[in-house]
Amino acid sequence: MKNLPVGFRILHWVIIVNFLMQIGYGGYMVFFGLSDDDEDKKPLFGRANEFDFETMMTRRMYASETWIAISGLSCYLGATEILPRLLKSNTRGILRMLF
Repeated sequence: MKNLPVGFRILHWVIIVNFLMQIGYGGYMVFFGLSDDDEDKKPLFGRANEFDFETMMTRRMYASETWIAISGLSCYLGATEILPRLLKSNTRGILRMLF
């Protein structure tokens, strides 16, 4: 990442921050945001059984969105940070393994 132009480095960090914000927002909405009381912002725990169908489906959609963001961040970091470091440090070992 050090030899990339400044614009690409900024874009790289914008993508990472965007994924982190999606994960944080989705987690908040699943565990705290969709509660019955606007004043009571505690985790749902046992109260989750008392929700109506629409609220429960909304929570499931937020949970799915959160897992997609987690998967996307993992793949992005794997492709842009982890894999280049592994290839740079262990090129001979990987080439021996492949051929």
